[in-house]
Amino acid sequence: MRILIVSATAAEIDPLVAGLRFCADGEARVTRCKRGARDVDVLTTGVGMVATAAWCSRVLAMEDAYDMALNVGLCGSFDASLAPGAVVHVITEQLPELGAEDDRAFLTLHELGLIEKNEFPFQAGRLLNAGPPLNEILLRLPGVHGITVNTVHGNDETIAAARKRWAPQVESMEGAAFMYACLMHQIPFAEVRAVSNIVERRNRGAWKIKEAIDHLSDVALQIIDHA
Repeated sequence: MRILIVSATAAEIDPLVAGLRFCADGEARVTRCKRGARDVDVLTTGVGMVATAAWCSRVLAMEDAYDMALNVGLCGSFDASLAPGAVVHVITEQLPELGAEDDRAFLTLHELGLIEKNEFPFQAGRLLNAGPPLNEILLRLPGVHGITVNTVHGNDETIAAARKRWAPQVESMEGAAFMYACLMHQIPFAEVRAVSNIVERRNRGAWKIKEAIDHLSDVALQIIDHA
């Protein structure tokens, strides 16, 4: 079993990496490790969609023998039932900033006619993980709808607009890029995130980053062990 772990930053996966056995530094930001009999490559892409898309595509083009890719990171929650520390499986992604302004309205690429709603890799205008790995731990996680943004929400008006238009449960800055790359390369994948904060006016004092990272790493290691 060969697994690719993808994270934007090293800080988000420090406890996870501590649970792996280091083997060697690879190319293209990859660290080669093992967990029991499983080969685990860890890719740290840097923050944001551009970096994630570029590095994921490069690694997946160079290494075509992965049995599973796992995106591990933090997220903000729009859903009151998903409190800080909750770990979720993001099964759909949308790109709410990709399109055009028409005065006070916003038009998506699909509404602009630049891409069809069911044109690969989109399904009904979303990126969808229709065939995640059949993993016992993964199946226990709540499946949620995510949005991927360049600017995380922290304004009451834009938060309300995002809720109304997209009905997201979580947001990140990398998820859709990872999902797009995996769909292109036809590799089984899962986006697993831990909630570090509620999406609200920026309130750093309420964030639970350490707790979220600890829960995330524990779940990710269990997913690897059951792969």
